[in-house]
Amino acid sequence: MNRAMENLNALLTIPAFKSMIKDEELRCTSGSLEVMQINVGKRCNLACKHCHVEAGPSRTEVMGKEVMEAVLQVCREQQVPTIDITGGAPEMNPHFEWLVEEACSICSHVIVRTNLVILTERKYRHLPQFYAEHQVEVVCSLPYYRAKEMDRVRGDGTFDKAISVIQELNELGYGKKPELVLNMVYNPAGAYFPPAQSAMEREYKEKLREDYGIVFNQLFTITNNPTGRFAGFLMRSGNLQSYMEKLYGAFNSATLPGLMCRYQMSVGYDGTVYDCDFNQAAGLPVLSEKKIFDFVGKKYNKREICFGKHCYGCTAGQGSSCGGATE
Repeated sequence: MNRAMENLNALLTIPAFKSMIKDEELRCTSGSLEVMQINVGKRCNLACKHCHVEAGPSRTEVMGKEVMEAVLQVCREQQVPTIDITGGAPEMNPHFEWLVEEACSICSHVIVRTNLVILTERKYRHLPQFYAEHQVEVVCSLPYYRAKEMDRVRGDGTFDKAISVIQELNELGYGKKPELVLNMVYNPAGAYFPPAQSAMEREYKEKLREDYGIVFNQLFTITNNPTGRFAGFLMRSGNLQSYMEKLYGAFNSATLPGLMCRYQMSVGYDGTVYDCDFNQAAGLPVLSEKKIFDFVGKKYNKREICFGKHCYGCTAGQGSSCGGATE
């Protein structure tokens, strides 16, 4: 655990998250690996205020090909149905396109998470077509459907760039053809919860269609997790304790069976294995084998999940995961 998370867990006057889970079965993974999430590095063209992994242009951590090969080998051996590629801006990894092609040869459901803005840079302009040719699911982060709110989070001009890329994806068939899935992610801009996912999706679809002719499949609402850059903001603004009390007060036990840590594995740039991407940001590796190389050639077994107080972010209200609400 990194020092910031040690301080967070020590100072917050709320119960340990694990104490909220009365069913021992729900303290463990489901026993089958459904999603392999690969965080290929922390290098990013943006430095978003809510970023839980603290990605940015100055970060140098990038996953090498040796680690990627080990991850892919585990996916083959375990017949993983979904490979989820993220970052940073994953497109900035020098082996990114090779990884996507190899992933597509292993399973039929490959997800790429993009901030969209990266795809307006000359070096990456060919990638929308590349995504369409490989029929990868594109999950794009769009903090809001108006420029003022999004630019406040990501920087001036980022909204217009993102809209232009979404329109290009629509022209390629994304959001229109069943094999070209385009999903969006919404994070609140501050220390509050997202609206109900279904209502927010209707609002996004209506506004983006009316204003820009944009269509997409689903909207995922994700509660800001108190890790990384967002945790730093909470501490500096004096809102950490109140935000965590809000998460704790909204704890919903019905979200526990759908926690993403129960059916997925998250691999960091250096091959360290985590139960989820938020644990990766918190510096909490799995309790058993620590590196992806340790999983190669072995049977996948149930394991006890590593929890921290930041996990309340996934069980507040309607629940939250990389795939949106969990209840």
